[in-house]
Amino acid sequence: MHRWSAAACGLTFCRMATVLTNRVHGGPDTSGAAPWDFSTCANACGPCPDTLETVRGADPVRYPDPSGTALRERLAQLHGVAPRRILLAASASEFIQRVTAVSTRRLPGPVRLPRHAYGDYAAAAAACDRAIQREGDDATQPTLRWCADPSSPRGEDSAPPLESATIPTVLDAVYAPLRLQGTGPWGEAERAAVFVLHSPNKALGLCGVRGAYAVAPSGAAWDVEDWCHALEAAAPSWPLSAQGVAMLDSWSQPGTQQWVRNTHAQLRIWKDELARMLLDRGFIINPSSTPFFCVQPSHRANRPTIGPAALRRQGVAVRDASSFGLPGWWRVSAQPPEGIAALAQAMDAL
Repeated sequence: MHRWSAAACGLTFCRMATVLTNRVHGGPDTSGAAPWDFSTCANACGPCPDTLETVRGADPVRYPDPSGTALRERLAQLHGVAPRRILLAASASEFIQRVTAVSTRRLPGPVRLPRHAYGDYAAAAAACDRAIQREGDDATQPTLRWCADPSSPRGEDSAPPLESATIPTVLDAVYAPLRLQGTGPWGEAERAAVFVLHSPNKALGLCGVRGAYAVAPSGAAWDVEDWCHALEAAAPSWPLSAQGVAMLDSWSQPGTQQWVRNTHAQLRIWKDELARMLLDRGFIINPSSTPFFCVQPSHRANRPTIGPAALRRQGVAVRDASSFGLPGWWRVSAQPPEGIAALAQAMDAL
């Protein structure tokens, strides 16, 4: 029989609390939603009208199909794969936690992350007591690897690793629908060798609706079928709400896909306007292929009063990029002209 001391329990709780409190996200905070929010990567042209209507029409009284049979078939048709390769998830973050936990049981060892990456990858690895590596580190071979294309927070293209089929790998493709130029460096063969994670709520401008899925590999050198069985066994009985099913069902429709593509022209205009305004105020701009990008205040602009916290008090939210490993940088996203004007006015007032 195990005996637990109060000190040991307190230490464990403090360690877990530290991991949780270190998670930083854009969007509403303890003060609620900012009137002008540049801090998320959501499509500022949204919400997608057809998807919003579909979500509002979802039946919240009945359980959705726990196996998601019809939804899997439609998503499989969208991607041109067999339905058995579609793994449903409550959200991208839920899948990150689940695949990390499953891989810990199958292949315990270090987890390799992009140099600058979404914090939930590291949080999931830490929760499983796994060592964390970063791209470019001279380290032992990992047993789970995360890639992102386009990357977050920079919104840059990210090339596939050379040995993508030999190490269990997840490609986070959440921002691929928001790529404003080019097709990206991942070809069909590279994508077929990894789990490809999709979560379309940002592209649809519906961040409050949670729902995601992954396309399992078809050309990996490890036992994909065994992993898929384990991932399904570790999933909750109903990973998706009725609203989540409705969003993903709408995502599978050609009209929804076309709506997202049609927003790219407007997003490019707004992105250029935002970049010009920031350049005029001495900011350094990191180029990206997405509507979001990272900026750094110059010495002239980087006064103590001008920062994310001060701007938030002015009703404008930007994303402090420190948690991405980029202290002194902000991530901002394209917004309509009224929002850009509000950000300019808030900075000038400070």
